[in-house]
Amino acid sequence: MTRKGIQQRFFNIVVASRVGDAMGTPTEGLSPEQVESEFGWLADFAGDGTDDSLMARILAETLSNTTSFVTADEWAAAIHQHRPEILAMQDKFFASVLHLVEKLEAGFRPSEVALGNMPSSSSAMCIWPVALVNIGQPEAAAHQAYELARLIHVNDADHCTDAAAALAAAISAAFLPQATISSCTTTALSALRPTSGNRFRAALLEATQLAAGSDSYRDFRDSYQARFSRPIFCDALETVPAAFGLAILADGEVRTAVEYGANFGRDSDTIASMAGALCGALTEIPQAWIDSLGQEAVVSAMRLAGVLLGSAAQRARREHERLDVATAILKGDL
Repeated sequence: MTRKGIQQRFFNIVVASRVGDAMGTPTEGLSPEQVESEFGWLADFAGDGTDDSLMARILAETLSNTTSFVTADEWAAAIHQHRPEILAMQDKFFASVLHLVEKLEAGFRPSEVALGNMPSSSSAMCIWPVALVNIGQPEAAAHQAYELARLIHVNDADHCTDAAAALAAAISAAFLPQATISSCTTTALSALRPTSGNRFRAALLEATQLAAGSDSYRDFRDSYQARFSRPIFCDALETVPAAFGLAILADGEVRTAVEYGANFGRDSDTIASMAGALCGALTEIPQAWIDSLGQEAVVSAMRLAGVLLGSAAQRARREHERLDVATAILKGDL
């Protein structure tokens, strides 16, 4: 694949995640019955995203500022720097992120700010840039995702870090030869912590098996919500397995997966955004989405894709150099 081709696939992911976020916004918090009553079948959108998209952009900027592993402290510093922008649209942000921002402003250490946070999708929803700068390296993507997600989720909410790691690993694996949604899901399961990740692993495996055995979207949606609905609808233990399940149900086709997510109800914008990022790595986005976004948003997405591609290339070169040094040491040449 050419560099231009890779940038196009990065662009597809940026756009698909933003469109999913925007398309799912009107149905967020609604039941499937309410979605059908008010919208019928939602297949269009306005704008280019909410908090999911902004947090992903901030993370992408953070990752592009270094060619090495990014710590949660660096991620915290970037979020704090964007505090005015976040507060200006605080009605679109989940409480966990707003608490994080204000704790950082008050002087709490980054290692402390996640204490007391409820389960949410606040890390998984924006983790896809980690996959792109670790292109074709799902284990590295999962490792980086675990580090960053701990800024928001610890202790009894730390299954949310598994959710972020699974999504990062799956999207990274989508760039491997002959990748399919099935192979990406298998990679995601294998990237999880061997023991601590068991709770999320079991949920993801059950959800993907349910999707594979469902006769229709409605069949999957109704069965899934009966079995997986959590007290907090944005809990990553509910949203991320849903995104994977819908991606499988759509056979990796991005337009179908995003529409499935947007019409799913509950945390529909986040589910559609994550399903979009996952399937955007595998299939082409519709021209209609690009037309609806408008020139400014398209240019912004292509610019971000280019920045992430440049960062991925720099990281690959640095890793190659590190391996050369290690090989030379082991051979006794240094």
